[in-house]
Amino acid sequence: MAYEQLKLDNQLCFRIYTASRLITQAYEPYFKPLGITYTQYIVLMVLWEKDEQPVNDIAKRLLLGINTISPLIKRMEALGLLSRKESEIDKRQQIVCLTEEGKKLKRKAANIPMCMADKLDACHIDTGKLAAMIPLLDELIEKLQGKAE
Repeated sequence: MAYEQLKLDNQLCFRIYTASRLITQAYEPYFKPLGITYTQYIVLMVLWEKDEQPVNDIAKRLLLGINTISPLIKRMEALGLLSRKESEIDKRQQIVCLTEEGKKLKRKAANIPMCMADKLDACHIDTGKLAAMIPLLDELIEKLQGKAE
């Protein structure tokens, strides 16, 4: 009996997983001088857009669980990139804030997206085609989360 559906070459999920892993690896040379990881970078991006956010809001924005985001924030706090404070509205809630070092990192990281675009271009990857995938990937994410109608 041929189980075509179980062949690796027939798996969309494997391609998405592998592309994600390889893109994350491609970022590493840009993060190393900054002393951060990809996951720390996306937390910083959320806070660079809007500083002083509850831990829960950051987790929701990144589609990560609290059990993932909390240790990550603690590590970033130890690196001096973030600080936490109690919410004035709800004392049970922790508010995450950028430190001056975290704010400075924004300027240092500003070229990373362009460097990645150049890297993809050097590999002869059409970044226009990649950008065209964004709506489809957004729809996939939304529907897999059960938010779509």
